[in-house]
Amino acid sequence: MIRSTTLRSWLMAGGASLAFAVTPALAAENAAENAADSADAAAAEVTGSTQDSTGLTDIVVTATKRETNLQSTPIAISVINQEDFKKRHVQSLYDLADGGIPSLRIATFEARQSALTIGIRGIVPLDANQPAREQGVGIYVDGVYLGRQHGLNAALFDVARIEVLKGPQGTLFGRNTEGGALSIVSATPTGEFGGRISGGIGNYDANTIDAHLNLPEFHGLSIKIDGVRQKQGPTTKNPLKGEAGFNQYDRQGLRISTRWKITPDITNDFSYDVAKDENTPFYSQLLNYNPNNCVNGPIANSPNCVLPGAPYTNLTGGPVKPLLPGVVVNGDSRQKVADIGVPQQPSVDKTHGFTNNLRWTISPEIELRSITAWRGVDVDQWDNSGGAHRVPVVNLTASCTQAAPCAFSRYSLAGLRQRQFSQELQAVGTVGSVDYVAGLFYFNEHVSDDAATPNSNGIYLNAAGQPVYTILDPYRGSGGFGSVPGFRSIDRASEVKSKSYAAYGQATWNATDALHLTVGARYTEDKKRGELLFFRNVDYTLASNAAIVAGNGYTPLDKKWHRFNPMATIAYDVSSDVHVYAKYATGYRAGGASSRTANYQAFNPEDVKSYEVGFKADFWDRRARLNLAGYIMDRKDSQIDISYIQPAGGTNVNVLRTINAEGTTKIRGIEADLTVRPVEGLTIGASYAYTYTKVPLVPISFTVGNTTSAPVLQQFYIPFTPRNAASGSIDYELPLGFNDASLKFHVDANYSQATQAFDQFPDKADASFLVNARLSLADIRMGSGDQTVTVSAWARNLFNEQYIFRRDPSNSLPGTPTTSLSNGSIANVLGDYGNFNAPRTYGLEATVRF
Repeated sequence: MIRSTTLRSWLMAGGASLAFAVTPALAAENAAENAADSADAAAAEVTGSTQDSTGLTDIVVTATKRETNLQSTPIAISVINQEDFKKRHVQSLYDLADGGIPSLRIATFEARQSALTIGIRGIVPLDANQPAREQGVGIYVDGVYLGRQHGLNAALFDVARIEVLKGPQGTLFGRNTEGGALSIVSATPTGEFGGRISGGIGNYDANTIDAHLNLPEFHGLSIKIDGVRQKQGPTTKNPLKGEAGFNQYDRQGLRISTRWKITPDITNDFSYDVAKDENTPFYSQLLNYNPNNCVNGPIANSPNCVLPGAPYTNLTGGPVKPLLPGVVVNGDSRQKVADIGVPQQPSVDKTHGFTNNLRWTISPEIELRSITAWRGVDVDQWDNSGGAHRVPVVNLTASCTQAAPCAFSRYSLAGLRQRQFSQELQAVGTVGSVDYVAGLFYFNEHVSDDAATPNSNGIYLNAAGQPVYTILDPYRGSGGFGSVPGFRSIDRASEVKSKSYAAYGQATWNATDALHLTVGARYTEDKKRGELLFFRNVDYTLASNAAIVAGNGYTPLDKKWHRFNPMATIAYDVSSDVHVYAKYATGYRAGGASSRTANYQAFNPEDVKSYEVGFKADFWDRRARLNLAGYIMDRKDSQIDISYIQPAGGTNVNVLRTINAEGTTKIRGIEADLTVRPVEGLTIGASYAYTYTKVPLVPISFTVGNTTSAPVLQQFYIPFTPRNAASGSIDYELPLGFNDASLKFHVDANYSQATQAFDQFPDKADASFLVNARLSLADIRMGSGDQTVTVSAWARNLFNEQYIFRRDPSNSLPGTPTTSLSNGSIANVLGDYGNFNAPRTYGLEATVRF
């Protein structure tokens, strides 16, 4: 029987496409060396031993420093392993947005693939892409925390698995893990010559190739080389000749890793990786036209044309402008060709990093570990997906001339540069009946960014009164500015330096063979200093602008926060096949400041407490496995975003500020996972997640001049969190009786209920139902050696389901009050705009192993 451990991870099975990971127990000296992996708190190799030809496999993982059996460890974790990546054709993290793990939600930020929004159990940050804002789910690569959500959609290298830890992980993982943690674990050098090469083609001019080579061990040193290239053409074409289309990508990367067995007791893993992702956003369609029937006059005449929280009694600025010629309204299906051609070049994300993981097994009672990392990401963003579907809305009249065309198509441009260094020291061991882990952590991050939004297109009436579209001069065509670097009007720019220090410890007392008690705690100190460098093209660093900066109420960010995060778990093994647990855990998301405000408004951390119970059982002679979990999470000081009017440079401007909401945000949930293997070769899986969220009403008021409106209670929402989500899978393997070959079939189906895409609006995007499939002629042995060939046909979104995954209603409602508290302007009302999911993709793939 495997000993219970410090963090007893419960892997919530989700079918053949979902594996499960748990918290490990330190093995004997040689076993610990063999299991050493380059990850820290959630990294180590998944192993398993089949009970019989039809029974389910025991899964042993080292998700948090020690080895344990998944079923006997009390923490909810889902693990997608290397075989699952193939079955689902997962090439990047965004491919997990289909809902295969129901409580894990992944979405693009805006329409852009260059930054991802990742949430677990209802903890979903909406706008974590600002340098002084943080994520609510920690992302780790081989035990190293990634400070930004940028560059996360790069191609995955040779990944052994991805572990999804559900619920607050504040004790062992620390800051910004209030929803959980997602850990990417890379395959390590084997020390034996071998590898594999895969290549494939698909629709939309897709092609992929990846190669992985292990070199023989030499004097204790093993080397592994991984290279990958993934390319896909646009799924929506851009009619402007010579410009990129939408939803295309070109990803490439290289990773070199080494393992040096210095002595039988000391192992050092080192890796270097570099990657580049050139991508374009999803196309943003105009879904409807003036859906709320906004008209001039008393608000009673337009009862649906109401901006949440605004005290309007009257609407002005109308009538709503007619659509420009050629603009398509389509909320039913994905457009194959954009209605108006726009300048569009790929965004470029570059990532790189060094990681060193040193392990020294001093004795069977203690192992020391050091995880050192330096990483960076550079992003050059180009997003012109909105075209004529969002502000500014053009009123096409005789005033729009060839010399002075009326401008539209907001080209969202941004640059980000991030560098981070982290150092973690750990001591892991067992003394008598107590398993323990203790550690020290240091994190240092430096981030800077800038953003601009020039217009790229224009329209005018010629001498015959006919409309003519034109492309504005990229240097000076947009109000004297353009899209070319050096000629942009900078909307905002900021720079932030963050440091975090932490000390933590956790111990499990195995009171009896069946009863296990775990307690732990972490103390963290965060320091964050930031500056707003530009706002609305005003350089805050110039002494000549000091009066404007002071009038904007600007204060640099210089904050320090302290947090103490305890946890406790009681676990009981009812029998060798039935296990129950109860757990209390805490976590938090660090505070910061909003660079979308003229005063660089600061906000404080948000904190979460979680209460969880779980049940796990193997039955039917281990042919079936049922895992259940229920949890209550209470979050205080929730960070929410509010559209607000601020004075800036003598005028009132619409900004997005972040505040800490009063009261308690309630999150409640149930998770269920069932895996059944009724006959040899057939595995059936099903997973379900119910997530209830309720943000307390937030009092909203607006100020124009010296007048402030009476507070209005506004309801906010947690985006990208469906109330109900489910997935299912079927896998069947049939031996063919020649050359060790087999026929493998996989299909999975994933459902998510409709949910909001923005926290301020009740409007929901669409529900989704996606099916993926794969058929493989697998493991055909070539000759008498170890070479094998696998040939596969795959499809994602098999039935070409079309649904809106992001709906923005802000262009269908009056603007935020800038000149009057009673009169709302509908001058820029147009309609909802949003993004459809990716269409059906399919292809052929071949893999040679040697």
